[in-house]
Amino acid sequence: MSISGFASRFCFVVSILLWTALQGGRLGAQEMQPVNSGANPYRTIRDWAQLNLEGRPWGGSNGVAIDRDGKSVWATDRCSPGIAPGCLGTKANPIHHFDESGKEIRSFGGGMFVWPHGIHVDRDGNVWVADARVPRPEELQQFPDEKDKGSVVVKFSPQGEVLLVLGTFGVEGNPPDALTDPTDVVTDSNGDIYVAESHMNVEDPNLVGRISVFDKTGKFLRTIGKTGTGPGEFRTPHAIEFDSQGRLIVADRHNHRIQILDKNGNFIKEYKEFGRVSGLAIDQNDTIYTADSESDARRHPGWLRGIRIGSLSDGKVTIFIPPHQTDRPEGAMGEGIAIDAAGNLYTAEAALHGVSKYVNE
Repeated sequence: MSISGFASRFCFVVSILLWTALQGGRLGAQEMQPVNSGANPYRTIRDWAQLNLEGRPWGGSNGVAIDRDGKSVWATDRCSPGIAPGCLGTKANPIHHFDESGKEIRSFGGGMFVWPHGIHVDRDGNVWVADARVPRPEELQQFPDEKDKGSVVVKFSPQGEVLLVLGTFGVEGNPPDALTDPTDVVTDSNGDIYVAESHMNVEDPNLVGRISVFDKTGKFLRTIGKTGTGPGEFRTPHAIEFDSQGRLIVADRHNHRIQILDKNGNFIKEYKEFGRVSGLAIDQNDTIYTADSESDARRHPGWLRGIRIGSLSDGKVTIFIPPHQTDRPEGAMGEGIAIDAAGNLYTAEAALHGVSKYVNE
């Protein structure tokens, strides 16, 4: 072998060894010991919110938010107890407003939704709700008149008047004309609208993972991220919020992490300490409150469901609220989470249904 050939082969081998070492370091850095403990200064009140206006039982609930008054609570539910058929075939109102005692003040949205999911209250008190799927073929056989529902984001006045619709009812697709199974929505200080997509099966080869951005009039501006596991990529961006610095915080659920991005989608950092996060809330001090509703031996081995609370500055978890006890070993925890002005927490219960309150004592 010539000297030049030997040198080329040597450089190639060294490159492979360096790449392997870097990959090993990267994989090692990704490993995270489960965070299943911490102080718990909260008292839990199950079944806090009552559907007294319609007098019906709760369906599974995914979204909860605090009104601009800082004390009353908004929540969504899926109208029926199971995952399917959701709100199909019913005129039940899935959007609810509760006073400080948990008494229902107002409800609306009946006959409009398939699977109400994330909910957001903007600075003007308007209420935004994401509908996270369209009717399935077997559901349309049972409810043939329900085909023009689902996969949209709707902006309501506090009284329930429809002010804006993003996407096309009953159509899954790409903006500006359509959305794909949106999970959550949030508005920034300029009124721009950020929509997290999607709630598809992560094994689907056409999986969508992105955040679509619109201006306050509903004009499409840009898309943030794409499907994947790398920085700025998503698999089920299940909840989104802004922190005090205007950074976009994403619960990237199937990637078991929180991602911090700027408004243009540039990656800043990630935290894996908060588990398999379904819901998140952020207070004015940039304390992050996360709800892990899915960790179990199959989906996130070693991790418990529960609420993890920590700092966005360093990602350290300081408080852990364990899951509700059920007949299943992993228990249950809500999906959506919100914090009121007094520091009390609320979770929207997908499995146990209703809204739980956690009193900060």
